[in-house]
Amino acid sequence: MEITYRRFVPSEGDALINFLTSDTWPFHSSVVIDRDRIRQWMSDGVYDSEENRTFWIVAGDNVVGLIRLMDLGDETPLFDLRIRSQWRGKGFGGQTLIWITRYLFDEFPRIRRIEGTTRQDNVAMRRTFQRCGYAKEAHYRDAWAGAEGAVHDAVGYAILRRDWEAGTVTTPEWHDEHIVASHDQLASD
Repeated sequence: MEITYRRFVPSEGDALINFLTSDTWPFHSSVVIDRDRIRQWMSDGVYDSEENRTFWIVAGDNVVGLIRLMDLGDETPLFDLRIRSQWRGKGFGGQTLIWITRYLFDEFPRIRRIEGTTRQDNVAMRRTFQRCGYAKEAHYRDAWAGAEGAVHDAVGYAILRRDWEAGTVTTPEWHDEHIVASHDQLASD
């Protein structure tokens, strides 16, 4: 099925409210979103402003998801990706992440990297990051407040422009404590 991405316009506010309130979002900070909160966010420019752009994910005649791009004035933007529950597990997340990456790097030449964060237990999204060339860069313990007071670890992924252009993935040097030890040794000499 062909997927298209259509930019949200503020006149579609009711459609956005209906989309966000007609489903649950288990791996987001708010599983259910209140209509008044969405209206306030729209008023604040969260979905459409100089720094934020939102796109509908459309497959055939169906709106299957929503993308919100954030911090577009920075060299490292973030995104929020939501797929409706009946369309999850069908490959839309991966196709959309590939589109997001291409769109941001093509549209904004100053962008050096793109970041995304998810909960540790969101295995589907973590696999999607990996398949799409994103490298794990961070693990934040007890950093994601969930429903009913639950706290989860958050995991951060990113893709560098140079890796995207070369079709490679470079990972951080996780075991770099030797740098600290070397610095401490030099300082004590």
